[in-house]
Parts: sequence; C-alpha cells; structure tokens
Amino acid sequence: MTPPEIALWLALRANEEGLRFRKQHAAGPYVLDFYCAPARLAVEVDGEAHNHGNRPERDAIRDAWLVAQNIHARHYPVREMLANLDDVVRQIMSIALRRRTIIES
Repeated sequence: MTPPEIALWLALRANEEGLRFRKQHAAGPYVLDFYCAPARLAVEVDGEAHNHGNRPERDAIRDAWLVAQNIHARHYPVREMLANLDDVVRQIMSIALRRRTIIES
C-alpha cells in the first residue's frame, strides 16, 4: 500500500461507527483498495497513473461491473487524500452509513 492508502486504512479502521472495511478486497476479477461489505461500498485511491493510457477506460469498465453487483465505487485522488484526509474519511463514513441504512431496510 502507498502512504496515502496506509493513512486512509488507519483512519477507516478506527471509525467510531463500527463499520468494518477490508483492504485489497477481491471482487470478481478485480482487487478493490478498500471495501465495506455492509454498505456495499468500494473506495479507490487514484494516483496519477489513473489518468493515463487505457487506465480511465479500465476503471470505467471495473466501475460498471461493480454497479452491476450493486456495489458503489467512490474514487479519491491521492492529492485530495494528502490535503484533506479528515474530510475524505468523513465523506466515506457518511456514504457508508447512508448506504448501510438503505441496504438494511
């Protein structure tokens, strides 16, 4: 894992809402950076490589596959994680809690 991924992992593990996240979670033919099963939420940390070559198309194909599995994918650029980790974690937790509530009902 990269330093931004490690920082996010430590923050997600320490959440007070009791949501469990997995790192490097296998989903079909893909490996997700982070996954919260109760919320069916994938969190991807996108470095600069995600903007080059065929990577945007590959990411779109993966995201479409995830949607077909009822998994919501949320992407965060590394630069946003480095600048605003606390805000990113708050957003992720808000999305996860909202999705968990919807899925449970």
